[in-house]
Amino acid sequence: MTEKPDLKKDEKSAPSDDTRSSDMADTNQTPSTDAERLFELKKEFDEQKNRYLRLAADFENYRKRASKESEQRSNRAVEQLARDVLVIADNIERALASDEKNLREGLKQIHKLLESMLDRHEITRIECLNLPFDPESQEAVAYVPSNAPDGIVIDEIESGYCRKDKVIRCARVAVSQGKTTEE
Repeated sequence: MTEKPDLKKDEKSAPSDDTRSSDMADTNQTPSTDAERLFELKKEFDEQKNRYLRLAADFENYRKRASKESEQRSNRAVEQLARDVLVIADNIERALASDEKNLREGLKQIHKLLESMLDRHEITRIECLNLPFDPESQEAVAYVPSNAPDGIVIDEIESGYCRKDKVIRCARVAVSQGKTTEE
């Protein structure tokens, strides 16, 4: 009895021609697949980079445009205020050129004009006389004895102004020290 070679064993150990050809195909396709994948990734990277650069340029343009518009708004506001102040300056010049009889009346008119201009711009005077001292809106320049209670504003040296809730200029005031007793 001669032993027959186990064909099944040989089939398992030796690759078939079909398997060899598919392995070769995989080996041959891998470099081209990797190259294609690399090309696709590079293309996608370039697209994302270009998109980023366009967005960065758009944002920079927006920032410049917003800054320019803000500056223009600010300039228009200053120009409007200047026009209002120039009307008052013209009236002061006229009052100074007039005789003394009309000077006081002219100054009263200028003062009314100034108050109306401040009202148009929502600028109001800070009331402080005979009220407790408020360091948020007032600057004490003197602390003097008086009949008023301690801490009460007794004199306004320079008016303070605010626009809406923001203090533009603090009022400069004299504050009462209260009654002092002399011995």
